[in-house]
Parts: sequence; C-alpha cells; structure tokens
Amino acid sequence: MSNFTREVCYVKDENGKFVKGLSEGWETKQIALDNAWEEIERTVEEVKKEVLEGKVSPVKYFMELRIMDLPVLAGYTGFWSWQIKRHMKPKVFKKLSDKKLQIYADAFEVSIDDLTNFKG
Repeated sequence: MSNFTREVCYVKDENGKFVKGLSEGWETKQIALDNAWEEIERTVEEVKKEVLEGKVSPVKYFMELRIMDLPVLAGYTGFWSWQIKRHMKPKVFKKLSDKKLQIYADAFEVSIDDLTNFKG
C-alpha cells in the first residue's frame, strides 16, 4: 500500500448515481470534479431557459450561476429565504424597488441593468 492520503469523493456508479468512494489519485478526483461542474453548468443553462421563458426571475439564475443556495443568498442579502423564493417569481421581481435590486446586484456582483434586462 502506498503512502498517500486518500479522500472520500462522490463518483458515479454503473447506474449513473452519485456514490461515495475513496480516491485513488488525482484522476478519480478530477473525474468527480468534472462531473460536478457539468451538473452545475447544466443546471445554469436550464434556469437560463426558464428565465428567458418568463417562468422564473433572474434572481434564480444568478443564484445558480454563483453556486449559491437559499441560506447563502439570504446571508449575503439579509432577505429571508421565503422572501427570496417570492422574488424568484417574475411578477414579484418586476415590482422590486431599486434598493432591493441593488442588494441582489451587489450579492451577485452584477449591475441592476443585468438583473432587470436579463439576456442570459
């Protein structure tokens, strides 16, 4: 047995489901990271389409793009999670004040224009 540290990683099994496994070097870890990034990119593209179709607001897109979840975004903005969920509804989002939009813009490191005139 070699003297290197092995890490627990999430990898896909033969059925395509994520399972825990011990790393056997950098290649296994790289494959797991590549799979995770592919999943993130897929989710971001899916949400982008939903925003362009008017199903959700840009808040959800930028949250996914910045790899945030509700508790993290709540921490950055000071909004409650239930408020953020409401702000993900296009009708509610369109009524947000500039002050609230600026809070989101700051959290996502974008401009208010990027939020309100979403082009993907």
